[in-house]
Amino acid sequence: MNRNDGPMNDKRPDAALGLDGVPHTGEAMLPDGHLVEPQAEDFTHARSAPKDDRWYQNAVFYEVLVRAFHDSDGDGTGDLRGLADQLDYLSWLGVDCLWLPPFYASPLRDGGYDISDFRAVLPEFGTVDDFVNLLDQAHRRGMRVITDLVLNHTSDAHPWFQESRRHPDGPYGDFYVWSDTDDRYADARIIFVDTESSNWTYDPVRGQFFWHRFFSHQPDLNYANAEVAEAMIDVLRFWLDLGIDGFRLDAVPYLFEEEGTNCENLPRTHDFLKRCRKVVDDEFPGRVLLAEANQWPADVVEYFGDGASGGDECHMAFHFPLMPRIFMAVRRESRFPISEILAQTPAIPSGCQWGIFLRNHDELTLEMVTDDERDYMYAEYAKDPRMKANIGIRRRLAPLLDNDRNQQELFTALLLSLPGSPVLYYGDEIGMGDNIWLGDRDGVRTPMQWTPDRNAGFSRCDPGRLYLPVIADPVYGFQAVNVEAQQNNTSSLLHWTRRMLQVRAEHPAFGIGAFTELGGSNPSVLAYLRSGGRRSEDQVICVNNLSRFPQPVELDLSEFAGRVPVELTGGVRFPAVGELPYLLTLPGHAFYWFQLTEATDTGPDQ
Repeated sequence: MNRNDGPMNDKRPDAALGLDGVPHTGEAMLPDGHLVEPQAEDFTHARSAPKDDRWYQNAVFYEVLVRAFHDSDGDGTGDLRGLADQLDYLSWLGVDCLWLPPFYASPLRDGGYDISDFRAVLPEFGTVDDFVNLLDQAHRRGMRVITDLVLNHTSDAHPWFQESRRHPDGPYGDFYVWSDTDDRYADARIIFVDTESSNWTYDPVRGQFFWHRFFSHQPDLNYANAEVAEAMIDVLRFWLDLGIDGFRLDAVPYLFEEEGTNCENLPRTHDFLKRCRKVVDDEFPGRVLLAEANQWPADVVEYFGDGASGGDECHMAFHFPLMPRIFMAVRRESRFPISEILAQTPAIPSGCQWGIFLRNHDELTLEMVTDDERDYMYAEYAKDPRMKANIGIRRRLAPLLDNDRNQQELFTALLLSLPGSPVLYYGDEIGMGDNIWLGDRDGVRTPMQWTPDRNAGFSRCDPGRLYLPVIADPVYGFQAVNVEAQQNNTSSLLHWTRRMLQVRAEHPAFGIGAFTELGGSNPSVLAYLRSGGRRSEDQVICVNNLSRFPQPVELDLSEFAGRVPVELTGGVRFPAVGELPYLLTLPGHAFYWFQLTEATDTGPDQ
């Protein structure tokens, strides 16, 4: 019996949108083309997460693909029950919040970002009940869960689109952006330049062109239609009511179109996000909205909204331009790529937070760099053409860094100490590899490597049934790189990552403290002060050697004269700060985290 034959998915609750009875995938149609609304259902709800309305400011996020983490029923595909079974591992690691890419019903032509039913779970992942169980189990462990909500578009298999194309004058005829010509909004760029030649595609059924900012099988919703906006806010409410802790709002800059603009970051987009935020604040306090806006910092800060303390749009936003500049800075052995982008980053409301990352399920995007910088990144990190995708590089962290343990530790230390809440990508904590021979971005979406046993302990199925093959090369293969082996080795990358998450959790300055760059005599060394947080006296100095060679640096710490730097991972006390420049010497690709303590203190937590 299919797991999805249970009551949670028989009636497709997506139909309860109140929009002339629109149900979703697989529902019956009346002769006039209207969709039949099923009866309402009662859903279980997850227990609440620990109370803390600003939990996201100090949280460590962990992105995990449901399909890729653990298979509980032996069909070769990871599922929600399998993910729930591994929550103890994530709790042991020190993760505060899981971020799940889409697990909704979908034809899977774009990894699930082409959604055909916003309120149904893809059958191979389980049911809505399984998702509520995952929420409940995570909350029991003090962890939270957010998921992607794709606001901008649907799959062309979504019943809304099928109705829109068949019945232009019907109730869903205006749910998408249609045109008799393909020359409107000419100033809007094409995002997927390697697969799409236009933002318009002709539909022979309706006899018109439809608008899409991404793939041609993902038509954009028409937010100029008030019913569309209401429908998507009701989807928001549906998952929040089940107990989810928030959403990563996918592709938010592109919700509206306007002639004579590039159709990005328009005022009406911000107006709609303010409506979403008000629903969250009024009805679901403590939940979070995270904006995915691959834009320059000056544009991204607009997605926090207005207000010095809390903002009135998104609680968080990804800082996309920072990520490629970390890679550039280390390869150039110069702090300036990082220093310059942070200097260009405006202040954000005190109740908001950046999300920062090194890698995720997408390619390492190079949209927010110059042409020369992009060419440099390709030359340094994508020497094989198969490593490129769209305007980016489709590789995991360890292969990007040539499996160099020192670089992996340095990059992770930067991720955990720069301003923002860090997002780890599943498997990077053990140094998983990639498979550039797989299509699209599947090379970085292979099964999690748990053990050296069959299928890396991911699934009991025949290896040929796996949704993607496990990594099996001599360097990154599951026999050599897996959780079991690294848990049994206290000097492993996994144990080191766990220790760093523990240190970060002990010092709120990393999450919400002020950031002050300290300059220094050596351009290969990036040094900064993180100060404040919930303990105003918490002051942490981070010193990072971006060079592969040992480097000295002199720092002006005279304002802290008499204070004693205590190294945080081992508790070692360094010489007290005096009036003269403070001299440090760092091995290649090394870093220090110091807490500044009073001379009478005996350790970092005294």
